[in-house]
Amino acid sequence: MKKMYGVITAMTTPFTKDGNVDTNAIKEHIEFLIEKGIDCIYPCGTTGEMLNMSLEERELVAETVVKAVAGRVVVYIHAGAQTTAQTIRLAQHARKIGADGIGVVTPPFFGLSDKAIVQYYKDVAASVPANFPIYVYVIPQCAANDITAPVMEEIADACPNVIGVKYSWADCIRLKDYLNVRNGNFSVLFGPDRLFLPALAMGCDGTVSGCSGPMPEHFVRIYDAWKKGDLEEARKEQKIANEICEIMKSGADMGIFKAVLDFRGLTGGYMRKPLLDLNEKEREALKNEIMPYLP
Repeated sequence: MKKMYGVITAMTTPFTKDGNVDTNAIKEHIEFLIEKGIDCIYPCGTTGEMLNMSLEERELVAETVVKAVAGRVVVYIHAGAQTTAQTIRLAQHARKIGADGIGVVTPPFFGLSDKAIVQYYKDVAASVPANFPIYVYVIPQCAANDITAPVMEEIADACPNVIGVKYSWADCIRLKDYLNVRNGNFSVLFGPDRLFLPALAMGCDGTVSGCSGPMPEHFVRIYDAWKKGDLEEARKEQKIANEICEIMKSGADMGIFKAVLDFRGLTGGYMRKPLLDLNEKEREALKNEIMPYLP
């Protein structure tokens, strides 16, 4: 089973002005990311406005990504949804179209007991072949559900095809605990890309980074330097990456990511309401800040 590693780009979903998924813009963005050297692609997650899309639209994005990538890098599709049935539909679709695996967040809004969380992942894992890998996606600040390390251990014990976790809260103690799941044979990815290098040093396999969507270069250089053992270079690149993350507010407003893609000559596309696009004044201020970092 293929795992995710290195620079894993959480893609935005570009919408046309009339509100449709812009598949041509998705293909354009994928070519850009692969050319820049990212390692994996992860669409339809938080950065991809997952809950603002219908299941059919999410399937369209997934199909477009898998076909455009054509095996050149690892592709995981985020399949987490509001109900178990919806998640299973998206999980089975991802497997059918040839994705390398899926990420699955807990259903958002409603608080779930630990028992319900474990059962959710057991149901999803059982709905796909035993060799089709799954990452648990833990983002308590958005999902209203958290997964402790003991509960993660229970999920891993019950679901052999759950091979790892994507953790999107900046708690390095919890990160350490996840790294001990399955006696250390558990893939751990860190969402806060401003801590990419520290996460690698702790033993994580990579970062799932929204900021790498419009600005991949410095994240790729961090990982390349880390692999070469050049810690000084990796630190230098992480510092620059962090400055970029702060300008782009680390994904607090995905309209920023889409605007920066526009600045780079790509098609960022529109946001889907109730999320808003940047206005002209905001775009101009952002452009002035980010321009010194553009290649």
